[in-house]
Amino acid sequence: MQPLLLLNVVGLTSRLIGEFTPRLAEFARQGFVQPLRNIVPAVTCSVQASMLTGLTPEQHGIVGNGWLFRELAEVWFWRQSNRLVGGERLWEAAKRHDPDFRCANLFWWYNMASSHDFGVTPRPIYKADGRKLPDCHTKPAEWRDRLTAELGTFPLFHFWGPATSIASSRWIAEASKLAIADFRPSLLLSYLPHLDYDLQRHGPDLSHPAVRQSLRDIDAVAGDLIAHARENGYRVMLVSEYGITPVSRTVHLNRHLREAGLLQVRHEAGAEILDPSQCRAFAVADHQIAHVYLQPGLGARQTAEVEDVLRSIPGVAGVWQGRARGELGLNHERAGDLVTLAEDDAWFSYYYWLDDARAPDFARTVDIHRKPGYDPAELFIDPNIRFPKLAVASRLAKRMLGMRSLMDVIGLDAGIVKGSHGLPARDAADAALLISDCPPACDGEPSVTDIKSLALQAMFGADAAQAGQGARGLVGSP
Repeated sequence: MQPLLLLNVVGLTSRLIGEFTPRLAEFARQGFVQPLRNIVPAVTCSVQASMLTGLTPEQHGIVGNGWLFRELAEVWFWRQSNRLVGGERLWEAAKRHDPDFRCANLFWWYNMASSHDFGVTPRPIYKADGRKLPDCHTKPAEWRDRLTAELGTFPLFHFWGPATSIASSRWIAEASKLAIADFRPSLLLSYLPHLDYDLQRHGPDLSHPAVRQSLRDIDAVAGDLIAHARENGYRVMLVSEYGITPVSRTVHLNRHLREAGLLQVRHEAGAEILDPSQCRAFAVADHQIAHVYLQPGLGARQTAEVEDVLRSIPGVAGVWQGRARGELGLNHERAGDLVTLAEDDAWFSYYYWLDDARAPDFARTVDIHRKPGYDPAELFIDPNIRFPKLAVASRLAKRMLGMRSLMDVIGLDAGIVKGSHGLPARDAADAALLISDCPPACDGEPSVTDIKSLALQAMFGADAAQAGQGARGLVGSP
């Protein structure tokens, strides 16, 4: 059995490899490079689940980074339990070939309640007084103490939000090295998210200084981890989940649905809160895809009215209803009753209020769990704040003094976002990517759903890869 590092460098495309990424360019020059055909939606949780199970979203059930949990009538994003994922995982297939096989999963999603052997994932401490403290969850639990002693507390506020930096990806890379030293896993999954930040802020613009610096930063960190893994006898497969597309239009689906009388809100202390249980229709926006959920029992005529509203909105590329969602690989009970895709230069916001004065308090904060949709505006400090460092410092000072203070420094102008994703790339240079130092035996352009079998092939040979593909027919949706 050949040990393997499966390294996920989010947002990397062949167009971005070159002058500012000398180490990754050299790794690509020495190995096998191929764009990856993607699924819909091309978003983190869905693509990672497809890579690790070899299945499409309608088979493994991860239809986005979040969805409406119908039994609760609540929208939840960024859940952690691996039990939400249907299908046989890569490491489970590997253990059928070698009972001594061990997998370490560092920051790939659905990391908790999982059958892998070792794991690390972000897990803040939420205090009763409203504070959120940086931390992580590990398997085994005591490994957290080892990581914290060696590397310091996981830099959560550099992992997402306006303070994002290379610090979080560097911490993950160093933790990956410790995983090799401590456990010598057969398969090491490592996730480096750094490119995602500035590519969403500024778009995939190689002339932008921040994008150039992000490329240099991730090149140094990823290049160092690749070299370390290879020195320790690991083969390396580098993948990316998607490429970032330049966008110039923000589409507020929920505002259109509200103006059509289809979306309802609750009024709470002067703010408006989306009320899924009362809506005839509302959208769970997730980059360039939105799942539109209808009130149970809504008739065919009313459903057609909702579809007509959606199709009339500028920036909407198409709407798929019921079984037609199968054309996208999304005919699953978790998916919206209607699935909407954006045009290439547009993306969907979750905003549903019509007056910013009535926006909920969490809209101006980094709050990935409370918002009923994805919000890339969390990557920016509100440009209307004249002294942003002073604004953050004053709020932190109040918290240190034991006072409750809302970190309300995020703006409500979604037009500030210049990059998005979710649609399969039109140009191979902008597609998800596979770079490997063990050229796989595959016909044609591989898909993200082929990563499972290609990883098995790299570790065990062609027979294992075929067995991994055969396992697809033996598993179903959760």
